[in-house]
Amino acid sequence: MAHELAPLPYPKDALEPHIDALTMEIHHGRHHKAYVDNLNKAIAGTPVEALSIEALIGNLAGVPDAIRGPVRNNGGGHWNHTFFWNLLGPGKGGTPTGDLGAAIIAAFGSYADFQAKFEAAGIGRFGSGWAWLVVNGGKLEIVSTANQDNPLMGKAIAGCEGTPILGVDVWEHAYYLKYQNLRAAYLKAVWNVVDWGRVSALHAAALHADAT
Repeated sequence: MAHELAPLPYPKDALEPHIDALTMEIHHGRHHKAYVDNLNKAIAGTPVEALSIEALIGNLAGVPDAIRGPVRNNGGGHWNHTFFWNLLGPGKGGTPTGDLGAAIIAAFGSYADFQAKFEAAGIGRFGSGWAWLVVNGGKLEIVSTANQDNPLMGKAIAGCEGTPILGVDVWEHAYYLKYQNLRAAYLKAVWNVVDWGRVSALHAAALHADAT
């Protein structure tokens, strides 16, 4: 079956004032949709046409050479954005608690230190890309990737590895309408809409997977 663009899990204006409705409309309805459409075009009639998005981007070496670039870019864009939308929500934010909160303090010293290091990863990504919090070998790490790469693609391709539990888009189309060139201000605003309950569930699942 062709890959599909799922609707946003909340109204496009639900993340106001931190992420504006027009940005959400363009980001999801145009940019994300283009990744899905271009991915479907690239894989149509090929041996990988029926694979899930996770199978595609998690084993790019198994994708035919002729379409590997388009699958990497558009498949990555599809997975990354789907992941991103589902980790945001109205009335969220706050501070992570429980096992995740403890793991963040153990790894980074404090929640404030974690925020600063995560923001630095996003600000320091030259051009377009993503900042990630991953579980790697049972431990939390902050990494960043270029373009639409993600840690699931592996170190040889993305320059990092691990299971993503939080990802933030730092392409200009994610913030430019509201924040112009102030990427740092956008990254600070995102904390107000991160759904730490979902991130905690992903953290627990990743730890379980690493242990088995």
